[in-house]
Amino acid sequence: MAMKRRIVRGLIVVALIAAWFNGASYLEAKRISVPMPSASQPPAPMSAAERAALLEDVRILSSPEYEGRRTGTPGNRKAQALIEQRFAALGLQPFGGSFRQPFTFKHRSIKGLVTPGRPYETAYNDATNIVGYVRGTAAPDRYLVISAHYDHLGIRNGKLYPGADDNASGVAAMLALAARFKANPPQHSIIFAAFDAEELGLEGANAFVARLPVPKEQVAMNLNFDMIAHNNDNQIFVAGTHHYPFLKPLVEQSAAATSVHVTAGHDRPQLLAGSVEDWTSSSDHGAFHKAGIPFLYFGVADHEDYHAPSDTFARINPAFFASVTQMLTGLAMSLDRNLDTIAQVAAAR
Repeated sequence: MAMKRRIVRGLIVVALIAAWFNGASYLEAKRISVPMPSASQPPAPMSAAERAALLEDVRILSSPEYEGRRTGTPGNRKAQALIEQRFAALGLQPFGGSFRQPFTFKHRSIKGLVTPGRPYETAYNDATNIVGYVRGTAAPDRYLVISAHYDHLGIRNGKLYPGADDNASGVAAMLALAARFKANPPQHSIIFAAFDAEELGLEGANAFVARLPVPKEQVAMNLNFDMIAHNNDNQIFVAGTHHYPFLKPLVEQSAAATSVHVTAGHDRPQLLAGSVEDWTSSSDHGAFHKAGIPFLYFGVADHEDYHAPSDTFARINPAFFASVTQMLTGLAMSLDRNLDTIAQVAAAR
């Protein structure tokens, strides 16, 4: 009888946990399905020249000659050179005399234990972040980091993985913001970081945060872009406002000035969100969050071309991408204006 009672109690506990999990999943999915209020009449679009440059950067980085930009490959090094050239042409300043910040790491693959001919451990001795900055006019010793990873999956089994949305789109938007801030100098300094080896475990971001080019206390926050050009529902997610709620009003203001549906979510733990994915550590912003530096991450939901050979330039949504980039430009300007307050609030937490 005692054993039977224990089994019944165990089944009740399991049923309650399942009910909690399913309920949390339902409520979280419902919560993040509601976008922030957006503009009924969006502002004037990007100029023709700005939009053309934005799209051209995606087209070039995802073209066959860049071979999918896998870390350690000739195509990846070609992407490094392109971004470095773009930083120089825009007039960004390097740290220590070079935009290149090399790093090394070892990547371990569980598949290597069961796949013949595939190594368990691979050493990467020439991974490289490309980093530059625009000096602030009022408070140059406080920094906003705007980031996007430029690496992708490369060529697998003879198939090219172009990575147009993932993440040529984020790099192109970062370059567009760099051009805007160089032409309209910010109050605070802004670091533009093109990270390598995100696909291998956020290695570029981890290396950058471990060896910041400025004192950590001077880095107020990170604004990270990863997959922002391909969504058929005109929706983009922003993660980070759960961890840093003081940033949400600034996001809401920017969302109110665009026709894009900006939705906060994918940043709550499983206990609260159930089966809804937590993206807190899914891209380079995770390295900043782990170090206690606030972040906002913008990205679309996974689509049918995610990590597929079909993630091509032809598959992105140009109008959506331009609108998202415009919104992110406005948000970055707002973050710059409020960066002192952001730093003070974050330090007091």
